[in-house]
Amino acid sequence: MRLSKLRIVYHLHNSFLNRARRAGPSVARYGARTPWLSFIVSLLFLPCVLFAQQTAHPEFKLRDGHPRLMFLDSDFVAARKFIATDPQAQHWHDNLVKQAKEILNEPPATRTLIGPRLLFESRKALVRISLLAALYRIDGNKEYAERARKELLAVSAFTDWHPPHFLDVAEMTNACAIGYDWLYDYLSPKDRQTISSAIINLGLHPALHLLQTHTGFSTLTNNWSQVCNGGISVGALAIADDDPDLSNQILSYCRMAVARPMHTFLAPDGGCIEGPGYWNYANIYTAYYLAALRTALNTDFGFDSSPGLSDGGMFRIQSIGPTGKLFNFADAGENPGIAPEMFYFAKLFNRPIYAQEERNIVANHGDIFDLLWDSQAPHPAQRIEPPLAEMFHGINAAYFRTAWNDRDAIYVGFKGGYNGASHAHLDLGTFVLDALGQRWAFCLGADDYNMPGYFDFKKKRWIYYRLGTLGQNTLVIDNQNQAIAATAPLVAFKSSADASYAVADLTHAYPQADQVRRGVGIFQHGRVLVMDEISLHQPANIVWQMHTRATIDVDGRRAVLHQGGKTLYARILSPAGATFAVTNATAPPPNNPNVGIRKLTVHLHTQGPVRLSILFDIHDSQESMYPQDLEQWVEDSPVK
Repeated sequence: MRLSKLRIVYHLHNSFLNRARRAGPSVARYGARTPWLSFIVSLLFLPCVLFAQQTAHPEFKLRDGHPRLMFLDSDFVAARKFIATDPQAQHWHDNLVKQAKEILNEPPATRTLIGPRLLFESRKALVRISLLAALYRIDGNKEYAERARKELLAVSAFTDWHPPHFLDVAEMTNACAIGYDWLYDYLSPKDRQTISSAIINLGLHPALHLLQTHTGFSTLTNNWSQVCNGGISVGALAIADDDPDLSNQILSYCRMAVARPMHTFLAPDGGCIEGPGYWNYANIYTAYYLAALRTALNTDFGFDSSPGLSDGGMFRIQSIGPTGKLFNFADAGENPGIAPEMFYFAKLFNRPIYAQEERNIVANHGDIFDLLWDSQAPHPAQRIEPPLAEMFHGINAAYFRTAWNDRDAIYVGFKGGYNGASHAHLDLGTFVLDALGQRWAFCLGADDYNMPGYFDFKKKRWIYYRLGTLGQNTLVIDNQNQAIAATAPLVAFKSSADASYAVADLTHAYPQADQVRRGVGIFQHGRVLVMDEISLHQPANIVWQMHTRATIDVDGRRAVLHQGGKTLYARILSPAGATFAVTNATAPPPNNPNVGIRKLTVHLHTQGPVRLSILFDIHDSQESMYPQDLEQWVEDSPVK
C-alpha cells in the first residue's frame, strides 16, 4: 500500500505542472515547453518525500479479508455481549431492530435530487446499509442482509452519484463501502463485482480526477475536506483487493488533501469555527476515516494527534445548554442530534467523559454507530463533572453555567469569532440564555440552503434576515450589517464561584465606531449581565436586540418575559433614559417568516462613549452592585 518511487515522481511532476498552470499563463507555457525541467525538479524532491514517508509512517499492510472497515468480527461479537449486559445498549438495540424491520418494507433508494443535491438519498442509504449490515453481523438475521443487499444494488445501478455536489458522492461511497465490507461473506461474487465496480466508477474515479487536478473538494479546508476525503478513503480501503493501484492512489492523495484541515479545523483546543452542527458533521467522517484506517492498515497516519482533535468533545459538551438545546451559531440548528464519534473519541483518547455525556444526550435513541463504538469506549466508575465555564481560544467562544444535570440551571453561550468563516453569520457578540428550563435568548440558526445566493459570501448571503446582523442577538449600528471579514477576539475570560464572564472586542465589526466591546457573564445568585461599551465617530442609531419565543411585557426600563409557565426579568442598568421596546422578527419571502419570534430591543441615538448594561434575573430584584465598566473585567482576567 505504498506508492512506488517512480509513481511519486510522476505525481510530483503532474502537481508541478498543475500549480504552474494556476500560477499564470506565462509560467504554464514555460512548463509546457520544458516538461523535462519540471520532471527534474520533481526528481530532486524525491529523496525528501521518501524520507518523510519512511520517518513519519512505518510500513503498513492491508488486513486480509472482510470485515476490515471500522469494526472486525471480534468487535461485532463484543457488541453482542455489550447488548446482553448493558441496559442502555439493550434499549438501543431494541429500537434499532424496530427501525430495521420498518426498513424491510420500504423501497430502496432512488436517484432523486432535492434541490441541487442527491445528499438525502446518500444519507438514507448510509443509515439503512450500516444498520442492516451491522444487525446481520450481530444477530445473524439474513433478512437484514438481504434488504441491505437490495439497497446496495439499487444505488450501484444509478447513472452517477452526482459529482457536481461532491458530498453526495463521498457519502454514497462511504455507504456502499461499509455494506460491501460488512456483507462480503453474504454477497455473491456477482453482487461483489457490481458493488465494487460502482464504488470504483461512481465514487473513486470522479474523486481521483479532482485530487489529481487539485480542484473541487481537494482544495477545501472546511468540513467538506473531512467528509469527502474520509468517505472516499473508506471506499478505497473497501476495494483495495480489487484494484490495489487505484486504492493506493486515492489513499495517498486524500492523505495529502486532508492534512491541512485536519491540523487546523479544531486547533488549538477543540472549538469549531463552523459551529456545533458542522463540528458534528466533519467529525463523524473524521471518525469513519481514522477508524477505517486503523482497522484496515493499522495506522491513521498520525492524524489522531491533530491539534485540538482530542479536546473537541468538550466543545460539543459545552455547546449544549441545560434545556438540551445547542448554542447554535453559524448554520446550526438547536437540536444537538447524536454524535457517535464521541464514543470513538472516548476510546481513541481515553476520555471517558465523552462517553458519559454522550450517553446522557442520546438517552434511549442511539444509532448503530453509537452502539458499536460505545461497546469499545471507556466508562467512568463515577460521574466526572465538566467545568462550569470554559473558553475555546481558537474560535473565541465562551460558555458558562451554574450547574450540570439541572434543567433549571442558568446557562450562557457567548461568542466573538470571525465573520468570514465557512457557514458564519454576521453575529459577533451574539449570545444565548437558558434559565428555569427555558431558552430565553436564542439563535435563529440556518435558513433554506436553496435560497438564491445563500452561499454567496461576498454579497447576497447577507441580505437574508437570519444570516445578517439584524437576525442576531447583538448590536446593530445605523441598520447596517457587521463588516463581512471582521474578527472579534475574546480579551477577557474568568471562571469563579462568584463571577464568570468574557469580554469580546467587537470594534472591527463596526466601522462607524472607534471602539465596541461587549461583556457577558453570570454573577451572584445566577444573574446574567450583558454590558456594551461603544465609542462612536459621529451620531448614530444603536439597537440592542435579543430574539426570544417568550411573550414580553415592557414597562420602561423593565421587561418581564413569560415562557413555559416561567418568568424572567430584565432591567436596564445604564444609560439613564434608555427603555425597552418589543419588535417582531418577521422576514419577507423567501426568508423563513420567523413565526412566533419577537425581539426585545433597546434603541439609542447617541454620540461619544455610551455604556449599555442589561441585567437578567429569575427574581424581580432591584440589586445593582455589578462591575461599573468592562475595563475592570479585562484588567482582572485578561486573555493572553
